[in-house]
Amino acid sequence: MWTIGLQDRELTCWEEVAQSGEIPPSCCNFPVAVCRDKMFVFSGQSGAKITNNLFQFEFKDKTWTRIPTEHLLRGSPPPPQRRYGHTMVAFDRHLYVFGGAADNTLPNELHCYDVDFQTWEVVQPSSDSEVGGAEVPERAAASEEATALASEERGGFKKSRDVFGLDFGTTTAKQPSPPASELPSGRLFHAAAVISDAMYIFGGTVDNNIRSGEMYRFQFSCYPKCTLHEDYGRLWESRQFCDVEFVLGEKEECVQGHVAIVTARSRWLRRKIVQARERLAQKLEEEAAPASREAPGVAVGGARPPLLHVAIREAEARPFEVLMQFLYTDKIKYPRKGHVEDVLLIMDVYKLALSFQLCRLEQLCRQYIEASVDLQNVLVVCESAARLQLSQLKEHCLNFVVKESHFNQVIMMKEFERLSSPLIVEIVRRKQQPPPRAPSDQPVDIGTSLIQDMKAYLEGAGAEFCDITLLLDGHPRPAHKAILAARSSYFEAMFRSFMPEDGQVNISIGEMVPSRQAFESMLRYIYYGEVNMPPEDSLYLFAAPYYYGFYNNRLQAYCKQNLEMNVTVQNVLQILEAADKTQALDMKRHCLHIIVHQFTKVSKLPTLRSLSQQLLLDIIDSLASHISDKQCAELGADI
Repeated sequence: MWTIGLQDRELTCWEEVAQSGEIPPSCCNFPVAVCRDKMFVFSGQSGAKITNNLFQFEFKDKTWTRIPTEHLLRGSPPPPQRRYGHTMVAFDRHLYVFGGAADNTLPNELHCYDVDFQTWEVVQPSSDSEVGGAEVPERAAASEEATALASEERGGFKKSRDVFGLDFGTTTAKQPSPPASELPSGRLFHAAAVISDAMYIFGGTVDNNIRSGEMYRFQFSCYPKCTLHEDYGRLWESRQFCDVEFVLGEKEECVQGHVAIVTARSRWLRRKIVQARERLAQKLEEEAAPASREAPGVAVGGARPPLLHVAIREAEARPFEVLMQFLYTDKIKYPRKGHVEDVLLIMDVYKLALSFQLCRLEQLCRQYIEASVDLQNVLVVCESAARLQLSQLKEHCLNFVVKESHFNQVIMMKEFERLSSPLIVEIVRRKQQPPPRAPSDQPVDIGTSLIQDMKAYLEGAGAEFCDITLLLDGHPRPAHKAILAARSSYFEAMFRSFMPEDGQVNISIGEMVPSRQAFESMLRYIYYGEVNMPPEDSLYLFAAPYYYGFYNNRLQAYCKQNLEMNVTVQNVLQILEAADKTQALDMKRHCLHIIVHQFTKVSKLPTLRSLSQQLLLDIIDSLASHISDKQCAELGADI
């Protein structure tokens, strides 16, 4: 890798970069992209070998890291196939991969990688997608040069010494637009660039080795990211509003958590919590305490209740904390390369996942461990798997040991001499007579995600664990304090400093009380990040992110788009008022634009007369700006 400084032209020179870490193999026909101050390399040709590895380069410490894919559960969108001749561009927190040759095919899917969440997905273009129609240089055969093109400007293209430049501000459409269903065909060795909020793809080689002169424009639609997992993760890290304490193992170490999150994610732990509540209720009843009729775990008169104690003898604190982190975030940390203690910790977590029937965590741990097994740690992992009775992991380690390329190296290790006799016998027998391969195409239960569990919890599964009542225009709606506090700084401050004594909170957005339907839409966003809603709900919730202190404006961005796509003559004045109150200037301009162009219809609406004086003046100003001098002269003549 080389770098060249461009600040001082007189001192410009090339310097080789001293790289470290998991350096990508020497390769060609690969793209690079810079996102979040890091450089990414995906796939490419390395001799005859092609991989679909994604590597990340840290500019600060000049270190490479291979981005693991082992956290992608079966059934989740996989990374793109291995390929070469493709393009990759960065926009916001995403990398977009298009085209290339993948195993003798030319796929045309657009793959998107989320840098923050380390997940892949295939982007589905909107239903009204169509090919941009700017006239472009003619297709050239493989032997033709660009200089054969005409010298005059054509459709916004300009030519200067064999370099073509497209003026994006003056591009004209000289070809009829193809059907809406026509999307870019697969291609390789094309070019891609991001201009403003769109990606442009030009040229490349398509089927039958034909060079293309087509240009395509892909409009990005990038909303603020969903912070659901981060918000719940922050709740776990802060340990605020904890209402349950797990007493673990023989040492009776304590780990605190939140009943709402734990009971939403784990049925096994839910049963433990219910049993502990019942025992506490029975104890209070026997002692005839004043609060004996109150449900355990629910605040009495707004006071914070004592922690509910739940004993779990089969768990130690460290692996249990990793398990709890998963319950809150759907993620665990990937084992560090060369750190066998990380792998052994994940094995203990895997044992708990099996005991607690957490299918998703079980699959995640298995994938992490199997991907981390190497010549240096395989015997330690195998012995630990045998001790913990983790049969599937033990099988994986045994099969790894008896591979032709591994066996001789493994049996010469010092660690092999220290293995237990039964394990040595099993390895030798496995080498002499490998067992028949079991079919691997059986469906795997990957369990439910954080989003699925929180959705079910809001829809009724968490009813018995509600500990706060939200009042909407006098109508009660039970909810969960920990969830509200995790997602909203407004509720976090309320529950921390001035919790209502009666445990009830009146709901409004500023001076406005939302409809019950809009309020349910807001709860869906709070509990599991849902943003799809009817346009009328968006009208009520447009200001909710500001009022309730959500950690970004994702909800407002969706509300704005929902309103813009569904503004009609009938509701434009109501939306104008809401936009004015919330200082949503873009939305206000959009409404004024519609009012001006549909004024003959809008002027007949009774709500026009109830607008404030300032809004009426804004409408008049917009009308005045829209009316041309010719129209003014015509009006003057009529008068």
